[in-house]
Amino acid sequence: MTSLAGPLPVPSAVRFTPARASLVLGGLLLVTLAALVASALLGEYPVHVLRALADPASPDGRVLFGLRLPRALLGALVGAALAASGSALQALLRNPLADPFVLGVSGGAALGATLALALGLQALAGPSLFAFVGAVAAMALVLAAGRARSSPYAALLTGVVFNAFAAAVITCVKTLLTPDRLGEVLYWLAGNLGYERPRTLLVGGGLQLLALGLLWAESARLNLLSLGDEEAASLGVPVGRTRALVLLAASLSVAGAVALAGLIGFVGLIVPHLLRLWLGPDQRFLVPASALGGAAFLVLADAATRVLFPVFHAEPPVGVVTAVLGGPLFVWLLNRRDQPA
Repeated sequence: MTSLAGPLPVPSAVRFTPARASLVLGGLLLVTLAALVASALLGEYPVHVLRALADPASPDGRVLFGLRLPRALLGALVGAALAASGSALQALLRNPLADPFVLGVSGGAALGATLALALGLQALAGPSLFAFVGAVAAMALVLAAGRARSSPYAALLTGVVFNAFAAAVITCVKTLLTPDRLGEVLYWLAGNLGYERPRTLLVGGGLQLLALGLLWAESARLNLLSLGDEEAASLGVPVGRTRALVLLAASLSVAGAVALAGLIGFVGLIVPHLLRLWLGPDQRFLVPASALGGAAFLVLADAATRVLFPVFHAEPPVGVVTAVLGGPLFVWLLNRRDQPA
């Protein structure tokens, strides 16, 4: 079996070349664009594209530009954040199970939003603001723990413990809620893509551009950190500074994504593992590839919720769809990597 003490090995057939990376990144960009188009067109109400383009104020135009496209863009934004952060964290912590949610950011966001919904504070700014505050607070705790122990595993274990604490508090709060407020909390915790305003998308996009840009800027040092702290330090990498920057950028990225869409799992775990099969472990290309792959994956998963509407007479939460798809896929990946190269 593959050891969990370090990153899952890359098959020996994988050899990195700039041409291969350019081909994969170009293909992922096309897939992401195709996913956005498909998501904008799929739904219970059939959209006539030419009519929508000719008259944005028509019913087709309002559905396409007011509902479908903003939701698809939100899915791309959240998926890119989760997958790129997952790729960086797996390299930083040298752990194949590292995931944006493992660090406790999800627990902090869930706790903040749950308390806001339970206390009726969502009218002030919506649960998203409280989720973001909770995620940032959890991130600060994890960063402080990692800095105090100077170990990547200290941050990981702190996140796991904090998630368990947050889950216990949330469970306690849910038992005290009235049925209507309990429904709101469960809906948010399941992970859903809503219809955000353009201003919200712009603010969220700006945050992700900053956070993911920082991850990409540190990707070369991440390659060296994955070898171990001592080896990286001997090659001139400022280990403490690099680790803090990557944790900060990944946590901010995930905090923004969770605040907008709730808890959506498996995207940050599955997508980097899949892309590592084609690109290898070089974070300089794996981070942007994961961003594109995560965007396409979540947009298509959200489109699947609308396709399933006639079956369930309701849209299942996209977090449920990613879990149903991601669980078996991750088992397949583990079994595939256990096969001899």
